[in-house]
Amino acid sequence: MKELFLGLLASIFFSPTVLAQEFNGYPCVNDCSGHEAGYRWAEDNDINDPDNCGGNSNSFIEGCQSYAEENAYEEEEEDDEE
Repeated sequence: MKELFLGLLASIFFSPTVLAQEFNGYPCVNDCSGHEAGYRWAEDNDINDPDNCGGNSNSFIEGCQSYAEENAYEEEEEDDEE
């Protein structure tokens, strides 16, 4: 019984779902380079609306959306402080 419990516990901790990489909540397929590129592009272009994100790959778009969501949230906080 103890071996079964330990095996189950190990399968939970070492499952691909647990070990999968994420980029700000978005799952990465192989690595997160596409997400990182989209995030940097959005940062360089001051994108603050996720609807303004486009591209040829989902990971790039998700990286852009990630930056835009963070940037929009920060702008709302600054507006509330004024």
